[in-house]
Amino acid sequence: MNNQSQIAAAAAKDPENFALANCLRALAIDAVNTANSGHPGAPMGMADAATMLFRKHLKFDASAPDWPDRDRFILSNGHASILLYGLLHLTGYADMTLDQIRNFRQWGSITAGHPEWGHAKGVETTTGPLGQGLATAVGMALAERALAAEFPDLVDHRTWVMLGDGCLQEGIGQEAISLAGHLGLGKLNLLYDDNDITIDGPTSISFSEDIPARLKACGWHVITCDGHDAKALDAAMTAAKAETKRPSLIAMKTTIGFGSPNRAGTAKAHGAPLGEEEGALAKANLGWDSTPFEIPTQLAANWHAIGTRGTDARIAWEAKLAASEHSESFTARVAGHLPETYERAVAMARASLFEKPQTVATRKASQIALEHLTEAIPAMIGGSADLTGSNLTRVPAVDGQFTAENPGRYIGYGVREFGMAAAMNGLALHGGLKPYGGTFLVFSDYARNAIRLASLMGLGVTYVMTHDSIGLGEDGPTHQPVEHLASLRAIPNLNVFRPADAIETLEAWDIAVRSEGTPSLLALSRQDVPQLRQAGSENLTRCGAYIIREFGKERDITLLATGTEVSLAVEAAEILQAEGYASAVVSMPCWELFDAQPETYREEVLGSAPRIAVEAASAFGWTRYVDREADVIGMPGFGASAPAERLYAEFGITTEAIVARAKTVIAK
Repeated sequence: MNNQSQIAAAAAKDPENFALANCLRALAIDAVNTANSGHPGAPMGMADAATMLFRKHLKFDASAPDWPDRDRFILSNGHASILLYGLLHLTGYADMTLDQIRNFRQWGSITAGHPEWGHAKGVETTTGPLGQGLATAVGMALAERALAAEFPDLVDHRTWVMLGDGCLQEGIGQEAISLAGHLGLGKLNLLYDDNDITIDGPTSISFSEDIPARLKACGWHVITCDGHDAKALDAAMTAAKAETKRPSLIAMKTTIGFGSPNRAGTAKAHGAPLGEEEGALAKANLGWDSTPFEIPTQLAANWHAIGTRGTDARIAWEAKLAASEHSESFTARVAGHLPETYERAVAMARASLFEKPQTVATRKASQIALEHLTEAIPAMIGGSADLTGSNLTRVPAVDGQFTAENPGRYIGYGVREFGMAAAMNGLALHGGLKPYGGTFLVFSDYARNAIRLASLMGLGVTYVMTHDSIGLGEDGPTHQPVEHLASLRAIPNLNVFRPADAIETLEAWDIAVRSEGTPSLLALSRQDVPQLRQAGSENLTRCGAYIIREFGKERDITLLATGTEVSLAVEAAEILQAEGYASAVVSMPCWELFDAQPETYREEVLGSAPRIAVEAASAFGWTRYVDREADVIGMPGFGASAPAERLYAEFGITTEAIVARAKTVIAK
């Protein structure tokens, strides 16, 4: 627990830094007390380090928050959000007014309980679930490295991360640390708020490892210092910037709730307001006598000057950009514009499939599409969570492996699905790159929280999820996704594609790379499927669902299907036609896009005849399109270990079963 001598020592080391840090502490106390909700302890404990970072080391210009070559600052322990909001307000970010600070955590404010990307300038990513800020920052550092190799005169910045014990306890934290160390991301710097406290109490009840030793073992440059000693912090940050071959950890020993006489150093300072009495005592301890939300004039001016510290560097960089031969291409890349040759590349890919139809697994169809698209779009950067040969995510244009020595366009993420998905968010947030990454659909569970954040932020990332059903066969039920499509479709603002053939796969990729505000997930098969579409220039997948075959004018039945089961439905419809039944087969590659279509279109596609659905997955969710789950031919439970053909037969997902069920429904 801190006392007057600790406070006096901190003030004596660097009086200016201490006084500026107290502005952050006072705002944190006042905002959390006013909201009667929030986390004052971490902001009070990290204020000295945050002040030193912004005061001397972070490259930024508050008047130009989107400057492409700015340093990125990530508050991974996002519950300390009021610290970030205080920094943005004091340094002069135009939208972070004092009224926003006063309305912390209130309806309509940009000062949400955890930092939300897109709400406020200077918030580089949404950080809520612990560890994801760190893993996202790894993606930002990857992006900087990749773009610096491509545009060496225009890209040279660092990624700074503040984080606490929770980020290091979460498994994703280790995934990110291991990958960053292996790839030698020397411009990634972590400021670890080592305060020995979590919500349940002292970290000793659950956490006793040697963090500096752990990161050293992962190839990191490690520095330790007193987190309230401004001079030591300055030296540590200087040393971190001097290291270029390894990412750096600055382990800062801090006191949570620094300044609070009765709560500092305890879990009571973590997640609840100090209250008026304890807040007043804390301010008195710190020598702060201003009224709530009041910043003394000189200190406010000093903070505002910090916000303009990078203006000259930003102006010089803009002049360099204007004079660069790469000015136009770099600007277009950062803006996310597709090359002028893109449309032609898609048309050529489509024409080649019509010229030579492909009976292939949709994972192979994805690789065929990628061969065209990655060649046309230099911004595309791929990878896989150690399943490249299965996901088929590697093609000639992105063949160069991303290593510590060579930042190629293909990232080997290792067996780190969660870390990969979060890093992809960082690659997208950084700007200038369009990331995609692969794993098995069943392992989307490991990546789900990062997928959710991508959907929440509206990032145009693409997940290549192969082995999409029991059709993967002998690996058995642990690897056969059943409930995954339904659970992924439940995530708002995520386009889940399950294409039926090579054409739909190409169309899904076309939609994905154009998407700027919605992530895309491609669920792709291991088993071969025939190419059902043989002509046409329109992207029908963009409608989400469409009539792929129609037999007769007055439907007796409509067969709805996705993915590999569409060809089964077509076969069933042909049999039904031979027996005198009129039917339509509707391919539904993307429910989300279909639900967004006008009602008249949806009614036209679905028709008024009885409907059944076919999908080798859980029936959950299909009742939005059919009357009841009994009208869905799918999986009643988990799969089994056997060849795909045997599994489809044993679980009744066959042409014969579709025909039989259709006749039963028609007869009702």
